[in-house]
Amino acid sequence: MISVEAAQANLLDGVVPLAAESVALAAAAGRILAEPLAALRTQPPFAASAMDGYSIRWTDRAGPWRIIGTAFAGAGFDGSVGAGEAARILTGAPVPTGADTVIVQEDVARDGDNLRLTGEGPPRQGAHIRRAGLDFSGGEALLAPGTRLLAPHIGLIAAAGHAAVRVHRRPRVALLATGDELVLPGAVTGPDQIVSSNGVMLAALLGDCADVHDAGIVRDSPGALRAAVEACADADVLVTIGGASVGDHDLVKPVLESMGARFDFWKVAMRPGKPVMRGWLGSQNVIGLPGNPVSAFVTALLFVKPLLQRLGGAAVALPMLHQARLNGTLPANGSRQDYMRAVAVRDSGGWRITTLPTQDSSMLRTLASANALLVREIDAPAVGDGGPVSFLLLDSLRDVA
Repeated sequence: MISVEAAQANLLDGVVPLAAESVALAAAAGRILAEPLAALRTQPPFAASAMDGYSIRWTDRAGPWRIIGTAFAGAGFDGSVGAGEAARILTGAPVPTGADTVIVQEDVARDGDNLRLTGEGPPRQGAHIRRAGLDFSGGEALLAPGTRLLAPHIGLIAAAGHAAVRVHRRPRVALLATGDELVLPGAVTGPDQIVSSNGVMLAALLGDCADVHDAGIVRDSPGALRAAVEACADADVLVTIGGASVGDHDLVKPVLESMGARFDFWKVAMRPGKPVMRGWLGSQNVIGLPGNPVSAFVTALLFVKPLLQRLGGAAVALPMLHQARLNGTLPANGSRQDYMRAVAVRDSGGWRITTLPTQDSSMLRTLASANALLVREIDAPAVGDGGPVSFLLLDSLRDVA
């Protein structure tokens, strides 16, 4: 067996992002930028008013003024503001020629075309004006390769004049569950069968970083398994679920080896999820996961998702460890790294975490009740109440303050 850290390092060693492709901005959220992105235009393209008010000359700031026109957003004032003159201006409108300051409408009183100061007036020359290029100028570098594009990035790219963006291709992953005992969700089970929940669960886990193809269930037959693997040949990553142990019907490794696959490891010192395989079938990445649902989820989170994220262009692919204080106690750990389902709560003193009472690797209800995995290192000592522990947060949207 190898350690979790060694297995993750093996998985990511030498992996380079997939080729770049151009996608419309509407489809770019969550994707990884493949090339430097520069502005095609200046923003704002002209000096614009930041407030509703009147554009004036700073030298005339004491007033009074004669109003000579109005500048609207999208329809500027064509004239020029001279001595003792003002132009009504609305937010976003271009500042007229001759004006260099905006006085807010709350500081003045208007009587027809006459305007006088009633408040403090503008605090400085150029007040309430957004200069041309305040946000960025044409040709300026805006985003670096490797940036994961979130909503603000999409807005920035659009404002910079781009309708599409170059990003790394999303990896294609095929999920292949094995076992005569399995039926699809919603199907009637026979007396010795169970529902296959792993495919839909892992598709939900991995769908934010890959195009997932759930190839369904393949029976415990070498021929059927070979045909199913061949049907997934266009996937960048093949993930088999179940059949990775050493039982009489655990056929995945021998069948893949008969097809020319080579394996780097097939056991990891962890709980749950020891029977994890990592190999290659030609240029295709192959990861074999255990069939117990919690084991499948934990190993997919630790191994499959980081690989997919790296292929998709992410520089940082591994899940982030957080620190917490333990509620309760834990005995010393053994020879495998443990990932315990837990609930983490954050308050003014930081994170507190409580392990859930049942840790069996078949129990999806316990996993669904957790928002964290408490991580116990190999041979970790006992931890008392309030002692320090590490954990992985499963879903940041479930943070509790």
